[in-house]
Amino acid sequence: MDVLYLEFGEYFGMEIKILQDIAIIFGLAIIVLQICHRIKLPAIIGFLLTGALVGPHGLHLVKNVHEVELLAEIGVVLLLFTIGLEFSLKELFRLKRQVLIGGSLQVFLTIIATAIIFIFGFGFPANRATFIGFLMALSSTAIVLRLYQERAEIDSAHGETILAILIFQDVIIVLLML
Repeated sequence: MDVLYLEFGEYFGMEIKILQDIAIIFGLAIIVLQICHRIKLPAIIGFLLTGALVGPHGLHLVKNVHEVELLAEIGVVLLLFTIGLEFSLKELFRLKRQVLIGGSLQVFLTIIATAIIFIFGFGFPANRATFIGFLMALSSTAIVLRLYQERAEIDSAHGETILAILIFQDVIIVLLML
């Protein structure tokens, strides 16, 4: 019985700690977001600052970093799912030229430009510089989407094009992970 209680108590304690971490994150985020709003900075900057403040390289207020990262990954998956709900396949096919040409050009030119900078500017070997270029070419869908939603530009012509290119990048990531 004591072993069962100990296991349940430890499990319950873990749940309480993650809830405390979430409360700290949300509490500080509200304050930081208010400051960002007053000085006219995008909310995404506030979220990044909050993460830096509460994380292990800041004030170390969040103790369960791994669990918070797991919840963040779930959040990103749900965000991508939401994008999929709002963006029809018909719309994607309508933008196929922009997706394929624009997405390919963006990825290719960013890889080349970054590789050249890292090879000639920092002396990196070509394979490592190319890999860094690839990483630089892949924008964060969550960040870009959030910025466009804040500006109410997601339904504009350029917003749709950017969203299509972001979807192209996400497909490229999935293919490379296989």
